[in-house]
Amino acid sequence: MITQSALLEKVPRGLFIGGEWVAGSAGTFPVVDPATGETLVEIADASPEDGIRALDAAVAAQEEWAATAPRRRSDILRRAFDLLMERADEIALLMTLEMGKPLAEARGEITYGGEFLRWFSEEAVRISGRFGSNPEGTGRMIVSQRPVGPCFFITPWNFPLAMATRKIAPALAAGCTVVIKPAELTPLTTLAFVGLLVEAGLPAGVVNVVTTTHSGALSAPIIADPRLRKLSFTGSTPVGKKLIAQAAEGVLRVSMELGGNAPFVVFDDADLDKAVDGAMLAKFRNIGQACTAANRFIVHTSVADEFARRVTERVNAMRVGRGTEEGVQIGPLIDRKAVEGSAALVTDAVARGARLLTGGSAIDGPGTFFEPTVITDVAGGSDILREEIFGPVLAIATFGDEEEAVRLANDTEYGLVSYVFTEDLARGMRMIDRLETGMMGLNAGVVSNAAAPFGGVKQSGVGREGGLEGIHEFLSTKYTLIPA
Repeated sequence: MITQSALLEKVPRGLFIGGEWVAGSAGTFPVVDPATGETLVEIADASPEDGIRALDAAVAAQEEWAATAPRRRSDILRRAFDLLMERADEIALLMTLEMGKPLAEARGEITYGGEFLRWFSEEAVRISGRFGSNPEGTGRMIVSQRPVGPCFFITPWNFPLAMATRKIAPALAAGCTVVIKPAELTPLTTLAFVGLLVEAGLPAGVVNVVTTTHSGALSAPIIADPRLRKLSFTGSTPVGKKLIAQAAEGVLRVSMELGGNAPFVVFDDADLDKAVDGAMLAKFRNIGQACTAANRFIVHTSVADEFARRVTERVNAMRVGRGTEEGVQIGPLIDRKAVEGSAALVTDAVARGARLLTGGSAIDGPGTFFEPTVITDVAGGSDILREEIFGPVLAIATFGDEEEAVRLANDTEYGLVSYVFTEDLARGMRMIDRLETGMMGLNAGVVSNAAAPFGGVKQSGVGREGGLEGIHEFLSTKYTLIPA
């Protein structure tokens, strides 16, 4: 396997604009390993002017890319998938270094993120329309699909490969050009991935990358530019609301995958082995730093103590450490602010009467580590039931009957994903209808799949990524009438 130093030497450190790696006008900034607090590399810091230059390149490439044969667009995506699989170990290590997740999970993200390239390489050649007579018989109707045009993507730090591929792949398949701004904390994986796209034959200007420490200042003029036609953002709801307001000025198409507060409901008839396995996946995947992470464990009173005992036993056995170390299951949180946020939520819950079963504290030493934690008997009104935790903290509240479970699960402004464990099929079907979320895992702790539409309702966002629905976010419908 490649060494850390050799890998970092290979990673591009510039902005990628118009097919060239260039310096940033605002200098450079450090990318830090959260497990050690040490700087990995310094990379280009883009100014707002650099952002507009990237949009210029995307606009210049748009017409030719839209006219490119779907099969060629498909082949480029497929070659990028193949290259990603060949370099899986390298990209996984890079992701672990900059984000902190264990290598095993980073490899899992390579598989997941790569599937968007493969899926949309197949969808690129299946964009279709329809043709037929109008009801009056006075003409022929042609309904066709056209790419929406240049897109601006803002991606988060927690899944640095999958969030890039989930947005870029359908855009390219549809014939759209792209400017992408990866998160300041984890930009290296996106830079390496774009290098693979170039190697796969992507023409200059079709994808452009701007890394920056001035996110708002860089993004605002791009969003305000009348040449931009689509904005896609994954991140917090407060930031998403501001971006939607900015996008409204230009009546931009928007896709927003925003905050979550996922309920994990365990009924009295649940298979507890399945429920505990699902809980470990839904809570501790990515160190709890996922919008799909189970946030509120709502467990029937008759099984709550046994469920808490079993998950605590599993949590106590988890190994904490740098993600590059063998057997580590819990890596560092992304930064000091994340550690402080998890600690504050636990402190508030315990002050309101919750019982701390294990963990609950930051870990001394280098890096930003927090103990995997279980708390139970969480009282209504606790901050931890209202705010997205984004850390390895499993919080249990209880319910008495189905109506109360539904009320508690829906008692949030968010609606991204829910998890339900029950052996009663009829009850499971009722939960599909009654829980106010865009996705649901029924006896499953992980729902994400490139072939499925990912997205939420309420304040968890608008639009869908992945699945048959994903490519339509980048297509506009055109109707033509031909008189008979």
